[in-house]
Amino acid sequence: MAMAQTTTIPVNVGLILDMDTMVGKKWLSCISMALSDFYASNGHYRTRLVLNPRDSKNDVVGAASAALDLLKNVQVKAIIGPSTSMQADFVIELGHKAQVPIISFSATSPPLSSPYFIRATHNDSSQVKAISAIVQAFGWKEVVPIYVDNEFGEGIIPFLTDALQEIYVIVPNRSTIPASATDDQLVAELKKLRTMKTRVFIVHMLSTLGSRLFIKAKELGMMTEGYVWIISDALINELHSINSSVIDSMQGAIGVKSNVPRTKKLEDFTIRWKRQFLLDNPTMFNTELGVFELGAYDAATALAIAVEKVGDNNLGFQKANRSIKNSTNLETFEVSSNGPMLLQALQNTKFRGLNGDFYLVERQLQSSVFQIINVIGDGGQGIGFWTAENGIVRELDIRNKNKNSISKANLGSIIWPGNRTCPPKGWEIPTNGKKLRIGVPVKSGFLKFVVVKRNPGTNTTNVTGYCIDIFNTVMEALPYTVPYEYVPFATDDGKSAGTYNDLVYQVYLGKYDAVAGDTTITASRSQYVDFTIPFAESEVSMVVPFKDNESKNAWVFLKPLTWELWVTSFCSFVFIGFVIWVLEHRLNQDFRGPPSHQIGTMFWFSFSTMVFAHKEKMVGNLSRFVVIIWVFVVLILSQSYTASLASMLTVQHLQPTVTDVNELINKGAYVGYQEGSFFLGLLKQMGFHENKLKPFSSAEECHELFSKGSGNGGFAAVFLETPWIKLFFSKYCSKYTMVGPTYKTAGLGFVFPKGSPLVPDVSRAVLHVTEGDKIIELERKWLGQETSCAGSTTSLSFNSLGLESFWGLFLIVGVTSGLALAIFMITFIHEHWDTIRCCDPNSSIWKTLVMFARAFDQKDLSSHIFLRREVRDRSCRIGMDRLGSPEASTLTNCSPTPSMFTLHASSNSNAPPSPLNFSPRPEQSCVFFGNQGTPSHEFGDPNSLEQTTQEISPAIELTSQITDTDSVMSYH
Repeated sequence: MAMAQTTTIPVNVGLILDMDTMVGKKWLSCISMALSDFYASNGHYRTRLVLNPRDSKNDVVGAASAALDLLKNVQVKAIIGPSTSMQADFVIELGHKAQVPIISFSATSPPLSSPYFIRATHNDSSQVKAISAIVQAFGWKEVVPIYVDNEFGEGIIPFLTDALQEIYVIVPNRSTIPASATDDQLVAELKKLRTMKTRVFIVHMLSTLGSRLFIKAKELGMMTEGYVWIISDALINELHSINSSVIDSMQGAIGVKSNVPRTKKLEDFTIRWKRQFLLDNPTMFNTELGVFELGAYDAATALAIAVEKVGDNNLGFQKANRSIKNSTNLETFEVSSNGPMLLQALQNTKFRGLNGDFYLVERQLQSSVFQIINVIGDGGQGIGFWTAENGIVRELDIRNKNKNSISKANLGSIIWPGNRTCPPKGWEIPTNGKKLRIGVPVKSGFLKFVVVKRNPGTNTTNVTGYCIDIFNTVMEALPYTVPYEYVPFATDDGKSAGTYNDLVYQVYLGKYDAVAGDTTITASRSQYVDFTIPFAESEVSMVVPFKDNESKNAWVFLKPLTWELWVTSFCSFVFIGFVIWVLEHRLNQDFRGPPSHQIGTMFWFSFSTMVFAHKEKMVGNLSRFVVIIWVFVVLILSQSYTASLASMLTVQHLQPTVTDVNELINKGAYVGYQEGSFFLGLLKQMGFHENKLKPFSSAEECHELFSKGSGNGGFAAVFLETPWIKLFFSKYCSKYTMVGPTYKTAGLGFVFPKGSPLVPDVSRAVLHVTEGDKIIELERKWLGQETSCAGSTTSLSFNSLGLESFWGLFLIVGVTSGLALAIFMITFIHEHWDTIRCCDPNSSIWKTLVMFARAFDQKDLSSHIFLRREVRDRSCRIGMDRLGSPEASTLTNCSPTPSMFTLHASSNSNAPPSPLNFSPRPEQSCVFFGNQGTPSHEFGDPNSLEQTTQEISPAIELTSQITDTDSVMSYH
């Protein structure tokens, strides 16, 4: 660069780069153009940076030697570089001693720190959150970091491990590769990784080593389906400068890189830089700019701004105060006079650069946005972004309100290794190319669970069924891939090779790697193998046929109700009849008459309510109220009785042939069990003799043996697990039922060798499958819809209705009836107390009760019922007097009553005796009066009510001689 004019102040700055590499040449070109652009637009600045480039020779020692030369001989005020974190580790210590700021745009290792070290790029630790968000979004639970074994590689690991632990991701292993590793060393390390089950790798190394790593990984088949490669920005940032053959070996990998906003300034600079770079380096054709190239441009600009702020104050160096004899060159460093001022100016420098906003926090550039890249085709394709505020997002939008999103749905389409679009599970059981051998039983019945079909032509076997579909679904739900194949447990001719216990024992012997069967294991086999969490609960139950109980009990109609309820109901009917008679006797002619008639009416009315056939009309309001409540209770009782009787007659006649296990044992009946299951040992433990146990293989055979019966070569009962019972009932539900106690089993699960690492994962996958809708779909597919079977699901026991279900109703009836009765008695005593006591105030209690009883037996003539009748009778008498004959009553619609033909005796005491004159008996000397003062002879001569027509004819003739109708008085 040409020297500045005499009006400007030159300021020497050092530049340590790998000059012989293409990357170094790009960086130098960008720095030179940055200073040219800066001073072209700021010609009035007094200071001018003078670059003093040194070649680090791509070596730590070379970088340290270059720094010593610049500090001692050139006395530069600042140094830009060096290229790598390893080189910077020693150079920044030299800068600290000389108090010269060291500005690096490519040393990203987090441990690098010094008061005079300026990191004009982001720290590697800032990208670990973006990487962990990707891992969390796809649900991977284990990852293995692959990094170079030096300060650069090791610097990020503590931060990456902490970020993964926060999301509960395990780091089971770490792969460290020497910076100078040979191809053989790379292959050996990759082969070791291939034998592990983890398939998610995070690569953190520079492009020189990373390119070779991916080439060898592809050669070993580790860039195929099932693998996940996540690359840090150290390699992704240099993707534009990597050879196309290397990119081809990285297809499907994803990574993160610092986001560079697209601006007009960046586009203009890119065009100008490419033109200038090709002029200076005509043999180089890779003219793409990366993050570090743009960082070099911004670092040079920042230093130019800071130097201008400091000006020409104290641009010299001061000799260090050293009194140590025989000191080395390092101890005799001269110290920059304006170093602290320049450092402060750099920390306060802020501007809009090509890489975005340039501002330092704790002497390093901040980066809060990373772009997520998918390596596909000729380079990297952006699929989304990660920001500290919003997490994973598809597009950068200031209006985005998502907080810490970890949804993979926010990413674009990804092409994974092996040209797959489905995200890898990230975990695979290493089998070295071998598939797990899954043993399955071979059966001739109940083929819904496991179906083994052999094709003799192709010598292949197709295994399907309910249990097989569940096993396939569970294996797909694992977080890793497990290759497996089904191997039937059969002989050469295709028949079963043994029982289920025999099959399980083959896993212990190593013939099979697992068993996907259709039953559980016994305790004797559990010591050899591990059993996963069951995918279907199971219980052992006894199934027996129905018998039709044709003999009907003649007294079956009494069974719907218990005897307590029968007695209570009968007493309630009697009580209600009595209450109604008491309330209606004085008001209602239907409840009067001879005692036998009244008792009959009382019982008739009460029990007629049972069928709602009562015809007596209620007159009193109290009796109406009681009847309303009682009819409601009778309705509930009758309906309950009807329903209970109908249920008893239609259901109870289906009775099981056997109800108890001990009954089978005592009778010596034959019992069936499913062939090949563990039931044989279970039934022996229950007390059955082995000679009484018969195996069967299918539902049809079971039904046939049931039909024969225990005495004709069949059996009386069978023991089955719940899933098989459902399948059996789906065909014969109306003929059989479950009885007796149930016996718990382990359920239907899968068998693995003892200590197999697959058992915990498969068990978790089983829980995941059974908690979702998939298990329901498989049950409907293979076992069909749940069958509604009256014979198997309806309880065969019948319980009579008891008093405990209706005592509330009887309590309501008792309270309402008692209340009505109490109201009536209080009212009656209050109305007749004074009238009765006036006859004899000194009468005994007994006489008083007798007089009350006689008063109760009288009609209540004050009631509106009898008042209407009195008016009608009076009208009839007047009409008869005018017509002069009893037949006139037919003309006035009057009915002859005793009261129309009975008159008082004449007031003339000398009148001759007549049938109309009578004298009350001595005990009837006290006359009772109603409320209206009407004399009552209710307790008069009872024969007066029984007079024949001939006896009362003189009275009829006498009525024609009476002219004063008002003197007619009626008795009865």
